[in-house]
Amino acid sequence: MTLTQLEYIVALDTHRHFALAAEKCFITQPTLSMQIQKLEEELGVKIFDRTKQPVIPTEIGTNIIRQARITLREAHLIKQMINDQKDTLSGDLRMGIIPTLAPYLLPSLYKSMQDKYPQLNLIIKESITEDVIYELKNNRLDCGIVVTPLKDPSIKEDILFYEELFVYVSKKNALSGKKYVLASEINPNELWLLEEGHCFRSQVLNICELKKSSDFHFKYETGNIETLKRMVDKSNGITILPELAVMEFSKARLKLVKRLKQPSPAREVSLVTHRDHIKTKLIKTLREEIINIVPVQMQKLQQKKIVEINY
Repeated sequence: MTLTQLEYIVALDTHRHFALAAEKCFITQPTLSMQIQKLEEELGVKIFDRTKQPVIPTEIGTNIIRQARITLREAHLIKQMINDQKDTLSGDLRMGIIPTLAPYLLPSLYKSMQDKYPQLNLIIKESITEDVIYELKNNRLDCGIVVTPLKDPSIKEDILFYEELFVYVSKKNALSGKKYVLASEINPNELWLLEEGHCFRSQVLNICELKKSSDFHFKYETGNIETLKRMVDKSNGITILPELAVMEFSKARLKLVKRLKQPSPAREVSLVTHRDHIKTKLIKTLREEIINIVPVQMQKLQQKKIVEINY
């Protein structure tokens, strides 16, 4: 049994396709298949059920792959210990980030990291929270930037900042002349909302006290906050926007941004890692760069209240 063979079974489990797994491992498909078969013969069990499409692990194979991920993580720790002793940050850092944060954090973060640490390869994947956590647990990501708390004992949460949530209204809407908006004043039938699967959708429903699907009717759902903003601009609608999404608004557009009753609803944004993560120095550096980007006033909760997330 070799570490290379363990990497191959993990790759096949990840991609569930021999050709794609071989491509990701930079080898030919016959080589991948032969090495996995040799490992199965050595162990005396079938790790994968090749009669299924896509290929899936057997029951014992699932346990073997889980242990292989742990073994590979420990093996990589030796290399990471050496890298951490060097002055130059290098290697790969695989980061997940949710779509409601990506457009506002990534441009500045990516530029800063590339300018300061050119030998660091920052690999970014935009996904909903559920997928980021799944990838962390399966060692496919090193860290993630998501909204917390997650209440998952296997995930470590390092709070980065608190993002106030605002009401954004159309010029044609009856609420456009108000300075503050009460949740009870928001008409559910005028509310533009992110699609299912986004934690931000759950927070908006809780802010507006819309617990059941029968309470409201949506004509359109999207996974993009920028789309919500444009839909409000072109309609008589309303949406809820996080603080970073309104920071670049013009003075005229800011007049359509309304605060909710204090303590203002907010979301907690954290840098999350698996409890057994190994890239301590790289992740610490990433955290410092994010903190440098975010306005100081967002780094304290102050007169804000964290909105519940229904995962």
